[in-house]
Amino acid sequence: MSARVLVVDDALFMRAMIREALTNSGFQVVAEASNGEEAVARYEEAKPDVVTMDITMPQMDGVQAVREILRRDPSARIVMVSAMGQQALVVEAIQAGARDFVVKPFDQTRLVEAIRRALR
Repeated sequence: MSARVLVVDDALFMRAMIREALTNSGFQVVAEASNGEEAVARYEEAKPDVVTMDITMPQMDGVQAVREILRRDPSARIVMVSAMGQQALVVEAIQAGARDFVVKPFDQTRLVEAIRRALR
């Protein structure tokens, strides 16, 4: 049984790249969201095993979304996938409860390793 993933990123092309990398590695992308508010709603609907979360997004950023998802489900597994140069936000996301961080543009192997680690 492959792990079920929610992919969250405000850029459609980035969601497509993450989806392709994950499906090629045997994961099942069960939902996608383009902002933090959608991420919380999709998490509730899809109940994924793990979430990939961008940081900088409209409406609700990734750090706020991490906090909200973990408030609703303390066992949620979230991996941040965001651009370099956001170290303060990365630290904030990890402190909020994210399990790992992958820098964009991401290496597929690194992304898959981070997700597998989060699932352990």
